[in-house]
Amino acid sequence: MTSLINMAAAECNILNDTLIHEITAMLENNSYVIVYDIDFSKAFDTIRHRELLDKCSRMELPDCIYNWLVGFFRDHSHCTRYAGLVSAFIGISASIIQGSAAGPASYVVTGSDLRPVTNGNSMVKFADDTYLIIPASNSISCVDEINHVEDWASSNNLRMNHAKSMEIVFVPPRSRRAIAIPEPAVPGIPRVESLKALGVTLSRKFSVTQHVDNLLVSCAQSLFALRTLRHHGLPTNALQIVFQATVVSKLSFASPAWWGLTSAADRDRLEAYLRRSATLGFRAFTAPTLSTICSEADDQLFRKITSNSEHVLHHLLPPKRDTHYSLRPRARDYVLTTRNTALHDSNYINRMLFKNIGCL
Repeated sequence: MTSLINMAAAECNILNDTLIHEITAMLENNSYVIVYDIDFSKAFDTIRHRELLDKCSRMELPDCIYNWLVGFFRDHSHCTRYAGLVSAFIGISASIIQGSAAGPASYVVTGSDLRPVTNGNSMVKFADDTYLIIPASNSISCVDEINHVEDWASSNNLRMNHAKSMEIVFVPPRSRRAIAIPEPAVPGIPRVESLKALGVTLSRKFSVTQHVDNLLVSCAQSLFALRTLRHHGLPTNALQIVFQATVVSKLSFASPAWWGLTSAADRDRLEAYLRRSATLGFRAFTAPTLSTICSEADDQLFRKITSNSEHVLHHLLPPKRDTHYSLRPRARDYVLTTRNTALHDSNYINRMLFKNIGCL
């Protein structure tokens, strides 16, 4: 269970760190940034095998891998049984299996040719989660970008669901000047005040208070389950193991993506919850604080990013300094960007670069 939680947290970190990095980078030179959370109806169920395999054939895949994919998607059929009657078998020419190892990767291949049509716009994709990012300087391109997404979806046997898609306008959290936000440009897509991306809720002003609220409500329900286990005789040491595997893992889930955006009040509430849990006997008083746990998670992810040039987040790092010395890799080897705003320090990559040279 712990390994599954760690895998899910790693996926969440990749998406949210990239998404937040793109938005904060655009806010350096724009008064606001528009983000569309695009939803495709039954995305995994409607992808045609023919188009998917055609895109796979254009990739640099070994023949044995491509032939395995062809064999994996070929010769599937289904029938319907009702009231003792069985229909004829019909071949399955679309859909990919979500629970399979090839499922999410197949969707990634399908969506690989979906890109913005306007220079300066960006798109962050993770499996069937697609986010279109448009800075204020390109706000006039919103309709063209959404039309392009709908055209791409139609050519790939997908349908964009306007009712479940969302628009959110991010603004600098501490801006003193009034910001003129345009009216929604795309009819049918609702504008929201917060966005939930792979379990992390982020408001339009980069507050994660709502995310903390959701965490505490969910963890309070877990305490009831733990009380029930104790009532049925589960010993204290076993209760603490269960608490660590469920509640603490939930509190620290994908923390590199959101911990830097927490306020002092948010952190105090989370730490108070853990202290109360220790008083109830579900956690040892000597256990590390949530701040320590999240800091260790930050460091662990940053080491993976800096030590592996193939890491998905490695491209977010700034260029390295041109030195003539052969020293161990460290944060000060990178060219540090100018710290213009507090939002700059909340960005994970920037936060870790300055933390590792002792500036934060």
